[in-house]
Amino acid sequence: MGNEHVGISRRGLIAGATAVTAGAVTGGTARASTPGTATRKDMHAAEIPAIWREFVKSPFTHPQIPYVGRAGQRAGAAHFPRRPVVADVRSFGARPDGSTDAAPAINRAIAAAGRKGGGTVLIPPGVYRVDGLIRIGHSNVVLRGAGSARTTLYATRNLSELIGPYGSRYGGDKSSWSWAGGLIWLCSTARWDSLVTAVKAKDWPFEGWTGNKRDEWTTLTRVAPAPRGSWTVTVADATRLKAGRLVLLRLADDTGHTLLQHMAGGGPGPEAYPWDDKTKLTSYVPYEWPVRIVRVQGDKVTLERPLPLDVRPEWDPRLTTTVEALTGAGVEGLTVDCVETTQSPHLLDRGHNGVTFQCAYDCWADDVVVRHVDNGFGLVAASACTLRNTRVAGRGSHHPYFCREGSHDNLVEDFTIEERAAPAPSGTQLHGINVEGLSSHNVWSRGDMRMGTFDSHRGMPFANVRTDITVNNNGRHGGDASAGPLFGARFTHWNIRVSNHRAGLMKIDGLAPRSATVGLNHCTEFDQIDVPDFSGDLNTRLELYGTRGVVWPRNLYEAQRELSRERLGEL
Repeated sequence: MGNEHVGISRRGLIAGATAVTAGAVTGGTARASTPGTATRKDMHAAEIPAIWREFVKSPFTHPQIPYVGRAGQRAGAAHFPRRPVVADVRSFGARPDGSTDAAPAINRAIAAAGRKGGGTVLIPPGVYRVDGLIRIGHSNVVLRGAGSARTTLYATRNLSELIGPYGSRYGGDKSSWSWAGGLIWLCSTARWDSLVTAVKAKDWPFEGWTGNKRDEWTTLTRVAPAPRGSWTVTVADATRLKAGRLVLLRLADDTGHTLLQHMAGGGPGPEAYPWDDKTKLTSYVPYEWPVRIVRVQGDKVTLERPLPLDVRPEWDPRLTTTVEALTGAGVEGLTVDCVETTQSPHLLDRGHNGVTFQCAYDCWADDVVVRHVDNGFGLVAASACTLRNTRVAGRGSHHPYFCREGSHDNLVEDFTIEERAAPAPSGTQLHGINVEGLSSHNVWSRGDMRMGTFDSHRGMPFANVRTDITVNNNGRHGGDASAGPLFGARFTHWNIRVSNHRAGLMKIDGLAPRSATVGLNHCTEFDQIDVPDFSGDLNTRLELYGTRGVVWPRNLYEAQRELSRERLGEL
């Protein structure tokens, strides 16, 4: 499809919503292949919350529910690109019997694909011992096994051994491998070189879209004021902009921290909040949001997704360049099986980590399993990526999924966190599906969490959605006090089934400003109990709490996509 996909009108959107809602009541089609998805029979008895009817009328500017209908790789495309096979790792010396280190051969095959401009690198069935990390640093390269049940990479070493100890920028003996890096690491060559150099020098490499001094960008143009939800912005100079270009919308905070207040929903509570001493939080601004340009007409620039925030003059709004992003790359059909070790004490992880995307855009993982990891799947300054059919298994992990350092518009769907295969050692910590560091508009959908929690890890993430998930809520959130609030505005928990009835981080109407909790079974506060960061009325919504009926739509992300499908189409 061409550039027409952003030409959505409110009339077309509401018409589509009416048709979908009618289908829900009269037995329209619905996805029913996974647990928790409504069937036609279920829909006859569905309860439609009032907040959904409100959202249909103002989908891009609703006060509690964020618009996430474009989250994921290629705006949530149903299928991943199929790139031609250009290399087979066996031709580069990899042996599928586990007898020799296959990491050099796999990396040579990936590098060869990169030199050709991209393509698929095949790892046929077998067990491949890897004594080093696997890195994808060139765009349009796909590493594809024969299926997670048939291709296994047996990882014998950790990132501390392979790269070196990775200390925290906040001092002490904390290991940053507790929240960074992967034994399969997708990261552009430009960012990778600076990361490894800094780690080996025992320095702290800034991990976001721009560098340590936040100066690895060039202003392309300034941007005129525009409200949240706008698809088109007016710019001062469009001469260096063109359709298809990936740019960075950059918003700086002012001395009164009005940008942070806006992310928190505004009003008396955020205005009264003490922002100045939250040094970790304030290190995350400027807010940097990567997005593709769809159309340039004069001084009007249309974007792939609507604006996540207002654009105001006091925040010095600009479209800038980014560091070289990794785009169009993926990992498919394999298992990363780490040598089984005892889980480390909290924040002392050695780096038995699974798959991490860093400074990546429009990338993906599909049918990938990680076992015996410290940390499973990572999104670090990664945007518009999709993790589909992924699973974390084995002895238990610190972060099964982590999403941090300004990661936006990602989709994690059909995911599983298995129960730990070994008891948790004393002093360890379990989080779950983590989000932090001003990360926004991410979606976790259709999940089976047999352990863990919805870990909002401070750093004021905002406008994220968790929907259609079953969870045994036995984890705990983390986050340093200097990282500020647990939640920004417009967090939404929609159709969540808590098997152990623990309310913490599930029922968020008393914690998260301008949030929505819809279709949650009855829960009770116990274990980790939080108090709100902001004073006064949080302007939250709680609907269909404790319901025994079917909440419709069952899946908020899929419903948002269906609303706009008629006009937006598929990319």
